[in-house]
Amino acid sequence: MYKNIEGFKNWNMDDNKDLIQVDIFGLSLSTTVSGGGYAIILKEIGGERRLPIIIGQFEAQAIALELEGIKPPRPLTHDLLKNIIEALGYSVESIVVYDLKDSTFYAKIKFDIPTVEDMDARPSDAIAIALKFGAPIYVSTNIMEEIGFIPEYEDKDDEQKEDLGNLNVGNQKQESKDNEPETTEKKLKQLRIDLDAAVSMEDYEKAAFLRDEIKKLEISNLN
Repeated sequence: MYKNIEGFKNWNMDDNKDLIQVDIFGLSLSTTVSGGGYAIILKEIGGERRLPIIIGQFEAQAIALELEGIKPPRPLTHDLLKNIIEALGYSVESIVVYDLKDSTFYAKIKFDIPTVEDMDARPSDAIAIALKFGAPIYVSTNIMEEIGFIPEYEDKDDEQKEDLGNLNVGNQKQESKDNEPETTEKKLKQLRIDLDAAVSMEDYEKAAFLRDEIKKLEISNLN
């Protein structure tokens, strides 16, 4: 890893091929930041290791909206940046989280034109921009090996026990399910109304929550 700030400034993505492509596994609340914060969880493609990065509320909101496919009525900051980059005739080829120093992650944005230098960015902004362009996200192997983790699946047995327990009351559940579709449809209708209202009022945090609730109900409706 680089030991001084000049190393960060002079680093170029093409200088290091030892990168791992990752995808966004999810967003979660973080209690490690005073005043509250979020963690974005990156998961290596073709592997099990995950990498948490603490990000701010605004960036978490922007990433959540993009993941949920929610289009705001007016462009937000990262939408504006995308529009400016495209207006200049460029596109984003990829982004990489390439180093960690004093608990701070460093990232760069690589453009599709070789004459344009890689641009320093906070990982949260770089990831949000990558999502806007559909660009791949990479993490340095050194970082993944240093702080990446493989989650333990100790809860699987408990889930299986719960499923077995549900079989014992299957008849009762089936009986109650007969009356569920109408209620579920009413809930979905109201949630969609609330979602439209939240988007129009630019309350995107609430909109992301409502979109999650709608997805949960839609999935349960298929079972």
